[in-house]
Amino acid sequence: MTTPTTRVGELTVRRLGFGAMRLTGYRPAADRSAAIRVARRAVELGIDFIDTADAYGLGANEELLAAALHPYADGLVIATKIGHTRPSAGEWKPVGRPEYLRQAAELSLRRLRVDRLDLLQLHRIDPAVPLDDQLGALAQLQAEGKVRHIGLSEVTVEQLTTARRHIHVVSVQNRYNLTDRTHDDVLKYCEAQGITFIPWLPIAGGAHPSPLLAELAAEAGATPSQLSLAWLLHRSPVILPIPGTSSEAHLVENTAAAALRLTDVQLARLDAVG
Repeated sequence: MTTPTTRVGELTVRRLGFGAMRLTGYRPAADRSAAIRVARRAVELGIDFIDTADAYGLGANEELLAAALHPYADGLVIATKIGHTRPSAGEWKPVGRPEYLRQAAELSLRRLRVDRLDLLQLHRIDPAVPLDDQLGALAQLQAEGKVRHIGLSEVTVEQLTTARRHIHVVSVQNRYNLTDRTHDDVLKYCEAQGITFIPWLPIAGGAHPSPLLAELAAEAGATPSQLSLAWLLHRSPVILPIPGTSSEAHLVENTAAAALRLTDVQLARLDAVG
């Protein structure tokens, strides 16, 4: 895999990761053996950054990754997230009480079979809990050696700036892709501060209706999804896309996007898509 590398705090990883959520969705995997094969194939393809969360499959996603990949290869980073719960289908609720965040982190450590989480991200800021309390819980876990690096998810520039007064933030995971650039200001801030920007839903679920994108993909000898990922890699050196899939074929397709090189003219035309 020819993907360039980037830094996530003290960690060096390739700039195309893997989002594991689709291996289980929001419940345990229907075909666990197939999901395990996909996780292992990702590592075989050279991916060394895998994103998960305790909310994916009620912890089953983390357990599946451990079953597939533990003991982890040297340099493989498993990033997880806590603080966002799914009480029922279609419902999400942030929970940022310090005692809950500690419990969630301890469970992630157990499920992933590690003594320290390389990257722990606050899945959502809980508006019902003082931000200082939520950040303090993460900082305490870090001080105890249970967390190496801390990140945030779905935050504004203002929230990120405030958080950085209390903790060292190495990553931000916000929704961002070719057709959804709502967080351009956050990306710009991260780039200026050297913070890794991890776009979730990096290819908008594969739904790109633009005829222009299809035309450009055909010209480049690529699929629209590959072109979308290549655009992200060209967009900023701090971007670390994490396309997810439960299909080995799609995994191989997505990984191949790292080899695409786009001209300035192609990039300008892609910019117009959004």
